[in-house]
Amino acid sequence: MQKIYVKPKDYWMNDPNGFIYYKGMYHLFYQCFPYAPRWGRMHWGHVVSKDLVNWEEQGIALFPSKTDDRSGCFSGSAIEEDGKMQLYYTGVNYLTENPEDINLCVDEHFVSAQLKITSEDGFHFDNIKDKKTVIPVIHDEGIGDARHTRDPKVWKDGERWYMVLGSTIEDKQGKLLFFTSTDGEEWKFANSVTRENFGWMWECPDYFEVDNRQVVIFSPMQLFKDGKADDAQTVCMQVKFDKETCAMELPEEYQFLDYGTDLYAPQSTLDEEGRRILTAWLRMPEPVDGKWQGMMCIPRVVEVKENHIYFRVHPNVQAAYTKEISTPSEADESGYRLRFSLEDGDKVDVGGYVISRKGDKICTDRSCLYKKFPNHRTTFSTPELKDGFEIEMYVNPNQISVFVNDGEAVITNAVYDLEEKIEADVAITIETIE
Repeated sequence: MQKIYVKPKDYWMNDPNGFIYYKGMYHLFYQCFPYAPRWGRMHWGHVVSKDLVNWEEQGIALFPSKTDDRSGCFSGSAIEEDGKMQLYYTGVNYLTENPEDINLCVDEHFVSAQLKITSEDGFHFDNIKDKKTVIPVIHDEGIGDARHTRDPKVWKDGERWYMVLGSTIEDKQGKLLFFTSTDGEEWKFANSVTRENFGWMWECPDYFEVDNRQVVIFSPMQLFKDGKADDAQTVCMQVKFDKETCAMELPEEYQFLDYGTDLYAPQSTLDEEGRRILTAWLRMPEPVDGKWQGMMCIPRVVEVKENHIYFRVHPNVQAAYTKEISTPSEADESGYRLRFSLEDGDKVDVGGYVISRKGDKICTDRSCLYKKFPNHRTTFSTPELKDGFEIEMYVNPNQISVFVNDGEAVITNAVYDLEEKIEADVAITIETIE
């Protein structure tokens, strides 16, 4: 049983997949290499929860078994149809394997296809009999790329099925592809959207409507040009999407999903109350204690207010922190929550992680905890804030999330060697899980 934070026991974890509320349970699948804390031939791990707070491990759900996914079951999504759970995902086939490590490819010599597998109950998957390729390798460069077309997000609107995929134009310009279907099995290409100078490949797209707004989230690769690690970043924006033609207009304005720049590849779903919620992968530069690497962030609710996209802590998570404590050493193993407000010039040091206010921005600094990672960013800042300077901060030994003004902006960071101490000149409330 894990509380709040989903992480692997002794292997590699990356993108969240197949996030869905299904038959009274939240199902969260995720990319993993179940043999070591390193990237490799992808499988889907699986955890479930009744409340988004307590998570139970279910083992491996998908593993390579077909020609189209022999080199990995990569990212995808879930949808319920006729009471069954249907998973759509990208299968990868390495045309040239690394002879010294067959879990890796040589010179990007691979192809990608989109597959589907169905489960009667969301727990049992027949990887041998029930997989079906629904979009074969795309060889028409006018549509997409044979290698870099991946991460299907599927949804239904009325009787029509939709799928959005991330792709690229000649490895130079990111692109989203839209497909439609009448049955979820036979798919037709409908439209695409692209933009120059905005990353060479757009990964993990997600489209949804919330508060009568149309929102798209995707992760452009090489969006940052500062030479630091993790140059791929996740952006979100309000768009205009024509459901008949699948034409999408992208505005010039966009937000970052998270200003800590460590979160990536988010995926959303609806919770049991009908709220749009999401989680994302926290990228980490090295394994913890040599055992595991990568974890998920706290589930958050997506809302649009006054033309701004908010990412708020899910109320189930907020409600779990009920026990007030005086020091971090009294916290539950999941960590603790801090609540405080900052005046200009104020700062709080949480175990070596420093939060401060500089004018109308909240800033964080993990330099003291990241000295052995010189190629990673260590200082972060929100945009100029409108709603105030109220902080709700969730602290875990390897993940810190700073929610500002109930989700107006968020800074989430991976941390190592966090100390159990707090130094502050402001009044702070510390709470943990009972």
